Amino acid sequence: MSEENKNGSVETMRHSLAHVMAQAVAELFPGVKFGIGPAIENGFYYDFDLEHHFTPEDLPIIEKKMKHILGQAQKFERVELSRADALEHFGAKGEKYKVELINDLPEGSVISVYRNGPFEDLCKGPHVDHTGKLKAFRLTSIAGAYWRGSEKNPMLQRIYGVAFETREELDAYLKQQEEAAKRDHRKLGRQLDLYSINDIVGPGLVLWHPNGARIRHAIETYWKEEHFKGGYDLINTPHLGRENLWATSGHLDFYKESMYAPMDIDGINYYAKPMNCPFHIQIYQSSARSYRDLPLRWAELGTVYRFEKAGVLHGLMRVRGFTQDDAHIICTPEQIEAETIEVLRFSLNIWKTFGFSEIKAYLATRPEGAVGDPARWEEAQKSLLSAVNKEGVKVEIDEGGGAFYGPKIDLKVKDTLGREWQTTTIQFDFNLPERFKMEYTGSDGQKHQPYMVHRALLGSLERFFGILIEHYGGNFPLWLAPTQVKVLNITQEEESYAREIVARVRAAGLRAGSDLRNDTINAKVREAAMEKIPYLVVVGKKEKDAGTVTLRLRGNKSVFGVSLDEVITNLVKEAGERRLTGSY
Repeated sequence: MSEENKNGSVETMRHSLAHVMAQAVAELFPGVKFGIGPAIENGFYYDFDLEHHFTPEDLPIIEKKMKHILGQAQKFERVELSRADALEHFGAKGEKYKVELINDLPEGSVISVYRNGPFEDLCKGPHVDHTGKLKAFRLTSIAGAYWRGSEKNPMLQRIYGVAFETREELDAYLKQQEEAAKRDHRKLGRQLDLYSINDIVGPGLVLWHPNGARIRHAIETYWKEEHFKGGYDLINTPHLGRENLWATSGHLDFYKESMYAPMDIDGINYYAKPMNCPFHIQIYQSSARSYRDLPLRWAELGTVYRFEKAGVLHGLMRVRGFTQDDAHIICTPEQIEAETIEVLRFSLNIWKTFGFSEIKAYLATRPEGAVGDPARWEEAQKSLLSAVNKEGVKVEIDEGGGAFYGPKIDLKVKDTLGREWQTTTIQFDFNLPERFKMEYTGSDGQKHQPYMVHRALLGSLERFFGILIEHYGGNFPLWLAPTQVKVLNITQEEESYAREIVARVRAAGLRAGSDLRNDTINAKVREAAMEKIPYLVVVGKKEKDAGTVTLRLRGNKSVFGVSLDEVITNLVKEAGERRLTGSY
């Protein structure tokens, strides 16, 4: 991209605003020292070292100063310095973080400084021509950030901002963020009593409450049914394995920092599993395999444990123990393209059942230093591309972005708010079959190495559940809702009739509850609305006498004088078909 085009880019605009924010902070809080201030997705941030502790009340004050700087249309000017001059210049100002960055630059690097008004910063650029070109922004939050991401370094204060080319885009983004805050899975998780995480059990370890476990059961039941239909076999493996297993797989060489400390059992080290793959391979190795046995499609809801730093843990989205909906396809070279197409089709079908229709694929190809036969890489990449093209999925190719052990496709889905989530991964692996000496006997009577494909469909049940909560805003469709129907009586005279209704609804296989307290019907309806129950059955004297019910739907719509048989028939059908919309 040319310098001229870069100067007009959104990223350049956002980076320029980071400088303006740093300038505003310098003028408001003399003595501040500067870390870094890059452009990021949707905005920018800057890290500061100062005695004053920022509060949300500081943000409007900094914004006001930034707008003043924008009004001055200060020019951004680039100055190049020698390494010695740059070190002397920033050292004299006491900018220790800038000095450290300069010292880390390779000898002979061009060192540039950008100046606007009285402010200057070590920066490679580019920037907009002047601050008057910067308009639509908002400072949003404050966070702590270790210098250069290391816990051994000082903790700095980070201010985040968002920025767009137009006020309309900014307003739309802020509105989306406001809606996202309402849908935050951590907030709704508490409100709907779905799950909890506490320091007694340990950060990043999820406790599934009855309501959340009900939903999880519905997800798992559907997942298992579809896998059986798709020709998969389900397997189960242990939560830990001996040291030599992880040495053979390479995890102790390449992944040890994400694994928990070993446990000494009978004088031998055992590790909690970070992945399921080596166990699946052991099942494969348990007997001789022929080309007639292939393909093998093995799936497992396997709980794994990975060490995540406390600072990155985030509700259900980033945890330390999670259940991965793992699968491995083991097949011959002749089968690989058909299997790849089938696993992609399978994934797309499941995502659409949950209401995700906007799906994009990202294909990562062979990097430098990859293991495995280049011809196999080429064949694998061809099969992945053929699969996405055949299914009509938009694809973006990341040349050289694959893992060293094989190419992959990541699927990203868009939720109700238009946010993109990385979910399904279809990953070829040329490393583990070699490490474990996997073989099958071909039609020629000779030994051959099979193809092995890893496939995580939902990713993990925990993260997927968090995405679902936010996608639905807690308004789960009938087939997933923990309580599908709640029966409410208007007076105590209808209590026995209400109990009969609950019994009949449960007998039909629906999850039913009741609120038979001696309280007003309005109070009961309000409480049920907070629980986001799809259907409320309300009974008073009129309904009892007529042998009917009043059906109240989410959104306050009511249907009067309906027979209970009709309600049960319609809801059983709606739940059984896993519809996303209601029957009434």
